[in-house]
Amino acid sequence: MSSNPRQRRGPAQPAPEEDEPYNIIPVHNLLADHPSLRYPEVRAAAAALRTVGNLRRPPYVQWLPHMDLLDWLSLFFGFQKDNVRNQREHLVLHLANAQMRLTPPPDNIDSLEPAVLRRFRRKLLKNYTNWCSYLGKKSNIWISDRRSERANDHRRELLYVSLYLLIWGESANLRFMPECICFIYHNMAMELNKILEDYIDENTGQPVMPSISGENAFLNSIVTPIYETIKREVESSKNGTMPHSAWRNYDDLNEYFWSKRCFLKLKWPIDLGSNFFLLARRGKHVGKTGFVEQRSFWNLFRSFDRLWVMLFMFLQAAIIVAWEGREYPWQALEEREVQVKVLTVFFTWSGMRFLQSLLDVGMQYSLVSRETLGLGVRMLLKSVVAAGWILLFGVFYGRIWTQRNHDRTWSDAANRRVVNFLEVALAFLLPEILAVGLFIIPWIRNFLEETNWRIFYVLSWWFQSRSFVGRGLREGLVDSIRYTLFWVVVLATKFSFSYFLQIKPMIAPTKVLLKLEGVNYEWHQFFSHSNRLAVGLLWLPVVLIYLMDIQIWYAIYSSFVGVAVGLFGHLGEIRNIQQLRLRFQFFASAIQFNLMPEEQLLNARGTLRNKFKDAIRRLKLRYGLGRPYKKLESNQVEASKFALIWNEIMTTFREEDIISDREVELLELPQNSWNVRVIRWPCFLLCNELLLALSQAKELVDAPDKWLWYKICKYEYRRCAVIEAYDCVKYLMLEIIKVNTEEHSIITVLFQEIDHSMQIEKFTKTFKTTALPQIHAKLIKLVELLNKPKKDLSQVVNTLQALYEIAIRDFFKDKRSTDQLKEDGLAPHNPAAMAGLLFENAVKLPDSSNENFYRQVRRLHMILTSRDSMHNIPVNLEARRRIAFFSNSLFMNMPHAPRVEKMMAFSVLTPYYNEEVLYSKEQLRTENEDGISTLYYLQTIYVDEWKNFMERMRREGLVKDDQIWTDKLRDLRLWASHRGQTLSRTVRGMMYYYRALKMLAFLDSASEMDIREGARELGSISLDGRLDRLDSEKSLSSKNLSRTSSSVSLLFKGHERGTALMKYTYVIACQIYGTQKAKKDPRADEILYLMENNEALRVAYVDEVSTGRDEMEYYSVLVKYDQQLQKEVEIYRVKLPGPLKLGEGKPENQNHALIFTRGDAVQTIDMNQDNYFEEALKMRNLLEEYRRYYGIRKPTILGVREHIFTGSVSSLAWFMSAQETSFVTLGQRVLANPLKVRMHYGHPDVFDRFWFLSRGGISKASRVINISEDIFAGFNCTLRGGNVTHHEYIQVGKGRDVGMNQVSMFEAKVASGNGEQVLSRDVYRLGHRLDFFRMLSFFYTTVGFFFNTMMVILTVYAFLWGRLYLALSGIEGSALADNSNNNKALAAILNQQLIIQLGFFTALPMIVENSLEHGFLQAIWDFLTMQFQLSSVFYTFSMGTRTHFFGRTILHGGAKYRATGRGFVVQHKSFAENYRLYARSHFIKAIELGLILIVYAWYSPVAKGTFVYIALTISSWFLVLSWLMGPFVFNPSGFDWLKTVYDFDDFMNWIWYRGGVFAKAEQSWERWWSEEQDHLRTTGLWGKLMEIILDLRFFLFQYGIVYQLNIASGSTSIAVYLLSWIAVFVALGIYVIIAYARDKYAAREHIYYRMVQFLVIILMILVIIALLEFTNFAFIDLFTSLLAFIPTGWGMILIAQVLRPFLQSTILWGSVVSVARMYDIMFGVIVMAPVAFLSWMPGFQSMQTRILFNEAFTRGLRIFQIVTGKKSV
Repeated sequence: MSSNPRQRRGPAQPAPEEDEPYNIIPVHNLLADHPSLRYPEVRAAAAALRTVGNLRRPPYVQWLPHMDLLDWLSLFFGFQKDNVRNQREHLVLHLANAQMRLTPPPDNIDSLEPAVLRRFRRKLLKNYTNWCSYLGKKSNIWISDRRSERANDHRRELLYVSLYLLIWGESANLRFMPECICFIYHNMAMELNKILEDYIDENTGQPVMPSISGENAFLNSIVTPIYETIKREVESSKNGTMPHSAWRNYDDLNEYFWSKRCFLKLKWPIDLGSNFFLLARRGKHVGKTGFVEQRSFWNLFRSFDRLWVMLFMFLQAAIIVAWEGREYPWQALEEREVQVKVLTVFFTWSGMRFLQSLLDVGMQYSLVSRETLGLGVRMLLKSVVAAGWILLFGVFYGRIWTQRNHDRTWSDAANRRVVNFLEVALAFLLPEILAVGLFIIPWIRNFLEETNWRIFYVLSWWFQSRSFVGRGLREGLVDSIRYTLFWVVVLATKFSFSYFLQIKPMIAPTKVLLKLEGVNYEWHQFFSHSNRLAVGLLWLPVVLIYLMDIQIWYAIYSSFVGVAVGLFGHLGEIRNIQQLRLRFQFFASAIQFNLMPEEQLLNARGTLRNKFKDAIRRLKLRYGLGRPYKKLESNQVEASKFALIWNEIMTTFREEDIISDREVELLELPQNSWNVRVIRWPCFLLCNELLLALSQAKELVDAPDKWLWYKICKYEYRRCAVIEAYDCVKYLMLEIIKVNTEEHSIITVLFQEIDHSMQIEKFTKTFKTTALPQIHAKLIKLVELLNKPKKDLSQVVNTLQALYEIAIRDFFKDKRSTDQLKEDGLAPHNPAAMAGLLFENAVKLPDSSNENFYRQVRRLHMILTSRDSMHNIPVNLEARRRIAFFSNSLFMNMPHAPRVEKMMAFSVLTPYYNEEVLYSKEQLRTENEDGISTLYYLQTIYVDEWKNFMERMRREGLVKDDQIWTDKLRDLRLWASHRGQTLSRTVRGMMYYYRALKMLAFLDSASEMDIREGARELGSISLDGRLDRLDSEKSLSSKNLSRTSSSVSLLFKGHERGTALMKYTYVIACQIYGTQKAKKDPRADEILYLMENNEALRVAYVDEVSTGRDEMEYYSVLVKYDQQLQKEVEIYRVKLPGPLKLGEGKPENQNHALIFTRGDAVQTIDMNQDNYFEEALKMRNLLEEYRRYYGIRKPTILGVREHIFTGSVSSLAWFMSAQETSFVTLGQRVLANPLKVRMHYGHPDVFDRFWFLSRGGISKASRVINISEDIFAGFNCTLRGGNVTHHEYIQVGKGRDVGMNQVSMFEAKVASGNGEQVLSRDVYRLGHRLDFFRMLSFFYTTVGFFFNTMMVILTVYAFLWGRLYLALSGIEGSALADNSNNNKALAAILNQQLIIQLGFFTALPMIVENSLEHGFLQAIWDFLTMQFQLSSVFYTFSMGTRTHFFGRTILHGGAKYRATGRGFVVQHKSFAENYRLYARSHFIKAIELGLILIVYAWYSPVAKGTFVYIALTISSWFLVLSWLMGPFVFNPSGFDWLKTVYDFDDFMNWIWYRGGVFAKAEQSWERWWSEEQDHLRTTGLWGKLMEIILDLRFFLFQYGIVYQLNIASGSTSIAVYLLSWIAVFVALGIYVIIAYARDKYAAREHIYYRMVQFLVIILMILVIIALLEFTNFAFIDLFTSLLAFIPTGWGMILIAQVLRPFLQSTILWGSVVSVARMYDIMFGVIVMAPVAFLSWMPGFQSMQTRILFNEAFTRGLRIFQIVTGKKSV
C-alpha cells in the first residue's frame, strides 16, 4: 500500500494524461468519448475555469498552457493536487447542473451564465458574509453590485468560490468548525485580493506573495496546527471520560472565532505561540468558549426555565385557591384575601430567577477570563438584581399585611398598598410584556436579532449573551398562530385536569393530617409535628405526576392533530389492492401528471393562476372527474409511457422475488399488439368482468344495442374486457388459419358482418345473445388447446368446426339457406368441405418459440375463464403494501417533476465500518445450538419469496436443486443478504435511483416513435428471452452493467447514462476498506463486487501509509471500478493532517467522505436501510421542494418517511417497529407541521448540501456529548436559521433491532444520548432562543420525553416509599383508618401512572396512525393482538431501560456508542447474559420495589383489606413483574426446563469464576462487577454525593422494621435502633472469621476450619436460645429481621462502591467484594425462581413460543420446529 506516486511530484506539473482516472466526468479531457460531455453546459463551465488571461503567473514554477484558475490558486497557496482535481470536477459539475436548470435557457449556451455563478457564490459564502457582519469586519469579497462593473468580475467570482471550496476540501476535521474556516478564508481572500490588485510588498519591493506557499503549504502551515490542538485536547480528555468542562471540544474551538479576539491573538499568518494552541490546565490557555457543559439535573431547569416557572407558579396558585374549599376556583378568587395570597407567586418567580442566576454563576464561571470579563460582570449583576427583586417584593408584600392587620379589614389604605405591590410587579414584568409583543409580531424580533447594529446589541446585552447562532429563529405569523393554538388547548386541558382531579382532592386529607393530634408513633420520632413529613410524602407523587403529565396530553392531542394533517395530505386513501382496483384507471393519468415533466412555458412557474389550475387538476385526478382514461385511449403514447413505467416496477418486484412469474403476467400491462382498440389493463383487473358482461347479455335478451352497451360501459374494466376479448378472438382466428384459404375469407366475412351490425346498432336485432355462452365455452376449449405444450391439430380443427356450426346455425336470428350462406361468403363453395372437412388443411399454428403469441393466448384464456375476483394478487404482503403505498402517493400533493436534465443533482452518503456486506456460504449453512441455519430460517419466514427465487433460478438454468450451492451460489447469497440488514441490500436500494433516473431520462427525451417502436420491440421479447438477449448483448457492449438490467434499458439511446451520472452519485464511506484489502478480508472483495456491478457507486476510505520510523501518513482516498480496465482505480488521494477519528466515529467517517459527494443535495442513508424502485421515481419531485417556501423559509432538510421492514420477524420486532413507525410517520408529521420543531432523526433525510457544508457539515462529532450525532445536525440547522420539513409521498425502508437484548441496547444508546443532550449547548440555546410554545414542543419531543419517562418511574418510587413510611411510622393507622378521601386523588395519579406504564405514550399514536393508514378495525385488532402478546410488558420494561440510562448519564456520564446487532434472533440467550445486561437497570430495582410491597402488605393497616391493597398496588406489582420477567418472556425457549437447568449451572460458574487479569466480563463475575461501576470512576463530586444520598434509602427498612419486632416489645426508644446495628456488625464479624478460617485452614488443616464453623454454629444456637428465654424474641423475628438487614447490607455495599478509591487499598475491600458476590447470587436465585417454576409447569413453553412468534406463525412459519430444532427438511 505504498503512497501514490502523484504525491511525490515536484511543483511543475506535466499535462494530465488522457487516460488519467476520473470520477464522473473527464474534465481534464473534454474531447473524450463520454456521454456527459455532449452537454454544452459542461464544456462552458470547464472553459470558464480556463480563463486565466492576464493574471500574474506564480513565480518559481513553470506555467503550463493546460492549467486553469484552480491550478493558479493551488500554486500560489499550496493546495494539494488531488484536492484541486476533486474540487475542479465538483465545481464544473455544479455549475453545469445549475446552468442546465435555468428557465428560460440562456441566450448563449456555450458560455457560463454570470447569474448562475453569482447565485452560487452568494449561497456558498452566505455564512462567511454573516460572520463578517456579526464581527463588524468588512468582507474580503471585493465584488461590486453595480451592473457596469460586473463584466470583469466573472473571473474574480470564480476565484472566490474556488478558494472556498479548496480550503473546505482540505480542512479535514476543521470542517466541523465552520467559523474557523471563515477565519482562514477571510485572511486568504485578502491575500488573493492583493495579488489580483497587484499590490507591492513594502519589505521586498516585489509583488505581494501569500504568507504561505509551496507544496502542501496549506495543509502543513494552517490545517495541521489547529488539528493538532483538537487532537491534544481530545487526548487530554482521556477518551472522553474527563468532565466536559475540563477540555475544549469542537464547538469550543469553533466559538473562539465568534469574537474579535481571534484577529488579535491568532493573527495572520497564524501565530503558533498564541494561547489558543495551549492545552487546558496550562497557565494562560484559552478555556471553554461560549458554554460549559456541566453534569447536573439542574441543566433541565437552566435550559427550560420558562416551562418550570409556569408549572410551579400554577401549582402554587392552584393550592392557594383550592385551600379555600370552594366548588370552582373563580368563586374563591372573588375574595380579596385569596387574591392577595395568590400574589405570592411573584416570590416564586423572582426566587426561581435568582436560582437561575446562581446556577449560571455556578456552572459557567470557567468561561470568565481576562478576555471575557464582561460575562462575569453580567453574571454577578444578574444575581444581585434577582436578589434585589426578592427583597423588594418582600418589603411591599409585608406592607400590605401590616396595613391589613392594623385596620382589621381591607380598607382603602390596604388596597392602595396592594396597588403599589402591583406597580412593582408591573416593572418586574416589563421585559416579559415586551417579549409577548415581539412574539405577536415575529418579523420585528427577527430583524432586531439578525441586524448587527451596536445599539441593538447594547439593548439586548442584559437579556442574552451575544451568540452567532440562534438569532432570528421566529417563524412567520401563520405558523406561530397554528402552534400557539395547539399549545393553548393542551395547556388548558392539563391545567383544568390538574386542578380538579389532582390538586383539589388532596386538600381535605392534607388538612386532616395537619390537624391530627396524638398520633401513636410506632418508632422513635426525632421531631415533633412530623406530620408535615407525612403530608410531604402524600403530595410528592401528586406533584411528580403534575410536573410530567403535559406529556400525556401532548401525546393525545398530537395524535389527533397528526391524523388530521395526514387526512388533508390524502394519506391512506388506497390501503389495499381492492381500493387500488377502483382507482387504477386514473392511475396512468396520475403517473403522467406527477412523474412526467410538463412541457413548461417560460413563465409557467408559481403564478396564482397556475396554482389554482394545478389544484383543480389534482381534484379531477383524485376523484376521477372528467374520466381521464378516455383521453388515454386516444393518446397511445401516454398509455405506452405508463405501461413502460408500470412494467418496469413489476420487473423490479420480480427481481426482488416478491412476485412470481404468473403474478407478473397478471400484473403487467401488455404492450399493445393484436390490434386491440382499448388499453389492455392488467389481468387482475379484468378477471370475472367478461363473465359478468355475458350474464348481462343473457338477461337483457331483447334490449336494444344502446341499452346493453350502456349497461356494460358503466364499468370501465368490463367495457375493456369485452372489446379486448372480441379483438383478440378475431385476431387469433385469422392468425391460425392460413391466408388465401377459403376458410380465412369465411371467417373474415363473418367478423365483417358482426362489425357492421354493431356500427348500425342492430347487433341484438341480428344475433341471438343466448348463443353467446355456447360460443364462449367453445372458445375456452380452443384457447386451452393452444396453451398445451403438445398441440393436437385435429382437436383444434374439431373445435373450430364446432364454433363455425354454432355461429352459422344458432347465432343468426334469421335462418339462412346454404345457398344464401354461399352467396354471402359464409360457406365454402366446395360441397366436399361441407361434409366435415372444413378447416382440415387450413390451420397453421405459430411456432412454439413465438413466446409473445402464446403469452397473449394465455392472457386471452385468463380473460375468458377467470371467475375469482383475484383480491389476493399479489400474494406477498410486502408487494401489496408497496403497490398500495406507491399508488396512494401519486394522488398526494407533490411538486411537478422537472425533466431529468433540469432536476437538482444529489448524492447519497452511507457510513460503513465493519458490518456484513454479503452473507457467506458458511454463515448461511452454519447451524445454531438448536440446529437452525440462517438459510433455513429465511426460507421459513419468507416462504413465498423462496419459491419465487427458485422459480427464477430454474428459468435461468438451474437443473437440480443442490446446484444452488455451486453454480448459483452468488444468487443465493444475494437473495439471503437482501433479507438481512446488509450493505448489499442498502446498495441495491440506493442504486435504484440511478436506474430510475436512466429510465426517466429516456422517457423525457424519447419521441413518440421511439416509444411506439420500443413498446413493440419489448412486446416481442419474451420473459425467458429477455435474459438471453441481455447476455448476448453484454458481450457486445459494456452498456448493460448488471444482469438485472431492466427491459427498458434495451431501448436506451446512450445519453441516459450521461444524464444520470451527472445527477446522481452514491458514496460509501468505508473507513477501513484499505486495511481490509491489506488483510485480504473477504468483505473487501464483496465491496469490490458491489462497485463492479454498480456504475454510480464510489467508495471513500482512509488509507494509512507508513513512512518509516513509526510515522504514519493518512489519506482520504476515493476509488471506483473502471469498466474499461476491469479493475478498481484510485481517483483522488487527499492527504489528512493525522488520524481521522478525534471525535465520535460515525460523524468523522461521514465528514471525510463528504468532500467526494456531488450535487445540490445529499441524502444520508444508514447501513440498515433499503429503498424501492418505485419510490426512486419520485426523487426528482422531492428535490423540487427546495424551491418552495415553508413558512418564511425554504427548507434546508427534507424529512422523508421511513418504513420499518423488520416487523415480521417476531412479536418483539413487531412492537418495536410499530412504536418506531408511529414516531417516524405521525410523530414527525406533527413536529414539522404545525409545531415547526422537527429536527433530524435517523437517516433518510435529504440535506441541502451547500447550505450545510458551509455551516459545519451534516452531523456534530465532539466526543461523548454528541453521541447521538444525527439529532445535532437538526439542532444546528434550526439554530442557524434552517428549516426542516417532512414529506410523506416518498418512503425509504429501514431495519430495526429484533431481539430483546438488541432492543435494550438500542434504547440504552438513545437514552444515554438524550442524557448527554441535556448538557449540551445546543439544547440550552434552543431552550432560550425559541419562543415559548416552540420551546414546549421542542422539550416534550426530545429530552423531555425521556425526562418524563423517568418521572413516571420516580412516581412509583415516591408513592411506594411514602406508603412504606406511613405504614411503618404508624401515621397510617391513626389517621387514615376512618378516612378514605385521600384515595381519590391517589387513584387519579395511580391511574395516570398505570396508563403510561402500559405503553400509552406509544399505543395511542400507534392506534391512530394505524387507523389512518389501514382502517380503524384493523388498528383496533392490531392493538388487541399486541396486548395478548404482552406488549405492555415490553413497553414497561423499556421504560425501565430509558429511565436507568438517562438518569445515570445525567448524574455520572459514561455514555458509550453501543453497536447494536443487526442479525436475526432465533437463538436462546443464556440466563447469565440476561443477568449481566439487566441486573442493575431492572432486576435489582424490581426486587427493591417488590420488597417494599411485601413489607407494606405485612404492616399496613390499610392493606389488610385485600381489595384496597390490590387497587393501590396493582400497577406497581405489574411493574415489578414486567421488570423481572421481561427478558425471559421475550427470550426464545425462555421456559424450556432443560435449558433453564443448564442456564443456572452456567450462571453459578460465571459467579465463581476466578479468572486472571485478562478475563472478560462475560467470563468472570468480578470483572463484570467492576465494569458496572465504571461510571462512578468518572463522575464528579456532586455525582458521588447524590449516589450516597440515594443509597441511604436502604437503611429505612431496618429503622422501620426493628421497632415492629417482638423483641422490641413496643419500645420506641432510639436505643432499639442502635442495638440493632450490633446484629449487623456481629453478622459481618462472623462472616469475616469464617472467611479468614477458610483462607488459612481450608486447604491444609481442614479439621481446624470445620471446628471454627462448628463453634460459630454452636454460638449462634446458644444466642438464639438465650434470646427466646430472656426476651420477647419469637422465631418469626428471624425472618422479619432478614427483611430489615438484607437491604442494609446492600446499601452498605453501594456506598462502599462509591468510596472505592479510598477502600480499595484497605483490608476491607476483599470482604466487600465477597459480600457483593453473595448478594448477586441471592438476586440471581430470586430472579431465577419464577422462571424455573414456569419452565417446570407444563404448557408454558409452547404458549411463550406462540406469544413470541405469533406474527410469523400466521405466515406459515413452523417456528416451533425451529426453536426446538426438529427440522422437517
